[in-house]
Amino acid sequence: MHILRNVLDQAQKNGVAVGHFNVSDLVLLKAVFAAAKKLNVPVIVGASEGEREFLGTRQLGALVRSIREESDFPIFLNADHTHSLPKAIEAAKAGFDSIVFDLSALPFEENVRQTKEAVEALKAINPAILIEGEIGDIGTGSEIHDKAPDLTRGLTSPEQAKQYVDATGIDILAPAVGNMHGMLKSMVHGEATKHLDIPRIAEIKKAVKTFITLHGGSATNDADFHKAIAAGINIIHINTELRVAWRRGLEEGLAKNPDEVVPYKILPSAVESVKQVVLSRLSLFNNKPPA
Repeated sequence: MHILRNVLDQAQKNGVAVGHFNVSDLVLLKAVFAAAKKLNVPVIVGASEGEREFLGTRQLGALVRSIREESDFPIFLNADHTHSLPKAIEAAKAGFDSIVFDLSALPFEENVRQTKEAVEALKAINPAILIEGEIGDIGTGSEIHDKAPDLTRGLTSPEQAKQYVDATGIDILAPAVGNMHGMLKSMVHGEATKHLDIPRIAEIKKAVKTFITLHGGSATNDADFHKAIAAGINIIHINTELRVAWRRGLEEGLAKNPDEVVPYKILPSAVESVKQVVLSRLSLFNNKPPA
């Protein structure tokens, strides 16, 4: 039986990170699973509230569960950026392995109060579920931005992180450490990368002694990824890079088959395009040679 907490414990001991990749259709799910299986490393697939609404929360839960059971493979499902308790409860009842209960837009005290209540309610449904909380400002939207927002004022302090973890009882912390959701147009073309506050990550990890997630990982400098993992990052979220690869692969499939109308003959190009991105990221996060 594959248990997410055990996988994260082992990753931490091995000095690697578990890759988390958002999915909003079967193309993305097939690509993520194929890449993880090829490298034989655990993987988390995530779905935001919007992605779950499109796919169906219970349907996605059943699909990932069937893949894990039939393949006997450590693939896990996370309810990404969930902003209300009813939506979190829906995911917990659908069998999700973890939930990001994100009230980071609220004042700190209110975030703490509601997150603590959510942890208690969700653990009552499934004691094994992992609950992630978020503090700080990493922007919104896994999309392409014209310019970078100023997130320097929203960085998470070690003191605040410890207070938050101790007060809420969360299993995983998502701090703001220079990361940002989405990508800039210059990043799409490979002209720029994001840089992380590595000392801040190390200080937060020392203060909280719990699992830490890096959101907004797309287009982050490769060397920064290695340093962030060494400093204590356990899970790394990639979304926008996959969306860009999905679109490029789809355009390639349509260009190669301009008269084709059968979806399963057009979409393999999108699957392969996304798979290559996931292979690259999982290799990096797990210290494995490129596949």
